[in-house]
Amino acid sequence: MKKIKNTLLKLLLKLLLILVSFIAVTFVVYFFNLDMKLTAAMEPILFKFYDKVKRDQHL
Repeated sequence: MKKIKNTLLKLLLKLLLILVSFIAVTFVVYFFNLDMKLTAAMEPILFKFYDKVKRDQHL
């Protein structure tokens, strides 16, 4: 019984650590606006791709 309890406690601690790490990373991304900075850095690459796409402009 003690071994199961110990294993369960270790599992819960690992899950808690993963959850806290995830929240910390998402907070850093939100605080420094990193998602929009990444999007701005990718914008020229995306423009090159989408400018080559053929468009059907018929109404």
